[in-house]
Amino acid sequence: MEIATKLKRGMIIKHNGMLHLVVLCSHNKTGRGSGSIVSKLKNLESGVNAEYRWRSDEKFEEVELDEIPMEYLYQDGDQFWFMNNATFDQIAVNREVLEEELPYLIPNAQVRLIMYEGNPIEVRLPNEVTLVISETGPNARGNTAGAATKPATCETGLVVQVPLFIETGEKIIVATEDGVYVGRAKEK
Repeated sequence: MEIATKLKRGMIIKHNGMLHLVVLCSHNKTGRGSGSIVSKLKNLESGVNAEYRWRSDEKFEEVELDEIPMEYLYQDGDQFWFMNNATFDQIAVNREVLEEELPYLIPNAQVRLIMYEGNPIEVRLPNEVTLVISETGPNARGNTAGAATKPATCETGLVVQVPLFIETGEKIIVATEDGVYVGRAKEK
């Protein structure tokens, strides 16, 4: 058992007998008395987000997880198939587990599959992914005194604000944490 002051974003904990992912965590110190920790927890079974306020002396249980490097292969209905890079074993992951990661998931992507008691509970993406622009508007001229951008739809359906010089068919790098354009991908 750990005390609540050690709570951090990205941890997976057992709270009220259920697994939760710590989505946000903010430590608040008051002028008098002890501080508190406000956290946003995502229930990994139901997918429901809830806010919870911890006393600084309250305890939580961090769970032991297995993190396995995997390669995304393909989608079959609501099942997404991954292959273990070391053993070549394949495993199916339900859509609910990786709903937020879907806009960044392309075939052959290298990810880390988080397992708890043999069940996949989360897919961790790399910090950046390379995506192909499938549709974007024409290069607009005019009021471009600032950093002018336009919306572009990627191959996965993700819409990203890109600079005006980006055209359909180009490869771009996108940050997976917030979906922001990072730059053009270098041709190999």
